[in-house]
Amino acid sequence: MISKNSEILFLYDAQSCNPNGDMDNENKPRMDYDTSINLVSDVRLKRYIRDYLEVIKNMEIFVTGSVESAKERSKQIKNKKITHTDLVDVRMFGVVTAEEDIVGGHMTGPIQFNWGHSLHPVELIDSSTITSSFSSGQGVGKDYRLHYSLIAFSGSINANIAYSSKLTDDDIRLFDESILHAIPLARTRSKIGQYPRLYLRIELKDNTAFLKDLRSMLRISSDNPMIAENPKLIRKPADYFIDGSRLSEYLQNNATIITTVYYWKDPELDLRNFDTIFSQGVPKHELLL
Repeated sequence: MISKNSEILFLYDAQSCNPNGDMDNENKPRMDYDTSINLVSDVRLKRYIRDYLEVIKNMEIFVTGSVESAKERSKQIKNKKITHTDLVDVRMFGVVTAEEDIVGGHMTGPIQFNWGHSLHPVELIDSSTITSSFSSGQGVGKDYRLHYSLIAFSGSINANIAYSSKLTDDDIRLFDESILHAIPLARTRSKIGQYPRLYLRIELKDNTAFLKDLRSMLRISSDNPMIAENPKLIRKPADYFIDGSRLSEYLQNNATIITTVYYWKDPELDLRNFDTIFSQGVPKHELLL
């Protein structure tokens, strides 16, 4: 079992697509309409990772799209004579089921995220009406998409909870791989156009150490005065840069509780004033996509 906590910062972008449709609002992208900030649920992010584990890695998981209910899936697991912690998504994210003989029907997972949000206000594409190619006009509907959204997630890995779910170091390495590969491979019609841009997993010294939400320490801006004044005009990575100086300073100030920073950065992402953290003695390990 793992013995150290980790903090996670994950950025990915969405161009001309719908990052997370709201079923209660015509499947429009989830939004805070007061601030024009795009929202993405933690469930959506976990779904990307589960699909990667099941489809690409050919691993058996608990929350699979091929089974309609948790109760039915639990019965399948019993029939296969394996336990829930034999399933990698349970070891990562936990399980909720109506079957009371399975960890009381609930097990909290050690890897958790809060809701993601864009680092800038976003704008819907004006036209949302779509039609089929039939001359009768059948198939007319709505297809809501955003011009561009740079989405940031904050998460953590809790070593204390990992004791119950049996999360291992190998599982964490698989998680690092999955979070970087899963989204580009989720090429459904509404999701194509999404790519990872930055991933940090900051491993801490023990199971009591923790850090703040790292997203608040990033500032997005632009060298283009028009975009700097109105960030809704962002359409691509070249339109902006991220100032990481506050994040770098925060991590330097907490270097005594950090063992390693596992990181990956897309070459297109302009992240400024951050590399100084590594010159201050903070260990790093670069991940490969």
